[in-house]
Amino acid sequence: MSGRIVDRRPALGTGYHSRTSTRNRGAAQRAAPTTPSDRSAAMKHDVAIIGGGIGGLTLALTLHRAGIPCRVYEASPEIKPIGVGINLLPPAMKQLAELGLESELARVGILTADACFFNRFGQLIYREPLGRAAGYDWPQISIHRGDLQMVLLDAVRQRIGDKRIHLGWQCTGVGQDAGSATAHFVRLGSGEALPDQRAAVAIACDGIHSTIRRQLYPDEGPPLYSGVNMWRGVTRWRPFLSKASMTRVGWLATGKMVIYPIRNNIDAEGRQLVNWVVEIETPQHTLRDWNRAGRMEDFMPALKDWRFDWLDVPEFIRSADMILEFPMVDQEPLPRWSFGRITLLGDAAHPMVPRGSNGAGQAIIDARTLADCLAATEDAAAALKAYEGQRLEATANIVRMNRKNPPDAILREVYLRTGDKPFANIDDVISKDELRALSDGYKRATGGDKAALQGQTRAAS
Repeated sequence: MSGRIVDRRPALGTGYHSRTSTRNRGAAQRAAPTTPSDRSAAMKHDVAIIGGGIGGLTLALTLHRAGIPCRVYEASPEIKPIGVGINLLPPAMKQLAELGLESELARVGILTADACFFNRFGQLIYREPLGRAAGYDWPQISIHRGDLQMVLLDAVRQRIGDKRIHLGWQCTGVGQDAGSATAHFVRLGSGEALPDQRAAVAIACDGIHSTIRRQLYPDEGPPLYSGVNMWRGVTRWRPFLSKASMTRVGWLATGKMVIYPIRNNIDAEGRQLVNWVVEIETPQHTLRDWNRAGRMEDFMPALKDWRFDWLDVPEFIRSADMILEFPMVDQEPLPRWSFGRITLLGDAAHPMVPRGSNGAGQAIIDARTLADCLAATEDAAAALKAYEGQRLEATANIVRMNRKNPPDAILREVYLRTGDKPFANIDDVISKDELRALSDGYKRATGGDKAALQGQTRAAS
């Protein structure tokens, strides 16, 4: 049975007993966020955010801007800058810019200039401008996931305060009654029971292995493997192509890469930190873990001849600082996210394969939508249902689109039409109109169409 919400324990009212964290992003906090004197106000408005990742921190900022108090509960005892690179497309950057974060994100990331598509022989298939270079009102930013998370975390600390960020709190489940939601916690590692936490609503921002999603849908099963395994890393390298290109090369059957810089001028030589992903159709995989080490020998044979005039790929890979491995997975879209005072957000709601730079971006858009819905009504359950109504089908379409026709479908088409052979002239293989249609079709399906996005802004103003 799905949608089960059972509150088995009474909520505990507890006072602050925090150990204040410092700016090193380190100390776990033991603070329980509400006191008897402020509980009635908190119960009417306070939001419990389960998970301190990109979605959870963005939600905290959007709620704060809307005047809605919130608390963030993160299982890890320390929020650290882990992971590798991601891209923030204009729809997500629109929301982050409205939170006043654009200049800081641009400072620590790269203003992406263009997208380039090559076959595995290094022949250019298609190039198009991105972000502001394509006429959007907002940039596209390529950034280290950890840098993005630290920008968000610093903003939450400055605007909301450390006392509302609770680290080392692992959520074990949620419940609710007519007037509130209750989240249950243990201390990560020790298993020590922590005080139950009550709020007007509880929002699950706890990722693809979400405890709360598992409670709502206990029979769903593990994430679905796409048949493609990924190896990811970062390399310190000299700038290439436009110095701000998002580059896709090859195809999944024989090996595909995505390569783009995420930090500028990291040393005296003017090198960049360059993110890369290798994707290969692979029958086996292991459980997704953002920090599991990968082995070069598992994928390097597919790339051994990739020496282009703009990049020597084998040398580039051998120079990597780190290599991680995880499978490309998603889940079937859910029929609903919201159950009374409890809902899902980001990867907990709509995990998608990372083939269109939309995972983190859609969580950011979720956060803005949810904050707007909560600000529009005092009926918490109605607000969560309205949020679901705006976002469930939109994100389900992206999950499906990422499986069938993501931006790298351009590479698939050329691979199939050429039989994986070099071409004499790309126009003899596929027309520029067809290439543009593939790219524009994905943008329309995922909310990135320039005219529509900028039209929304004009209408709102």
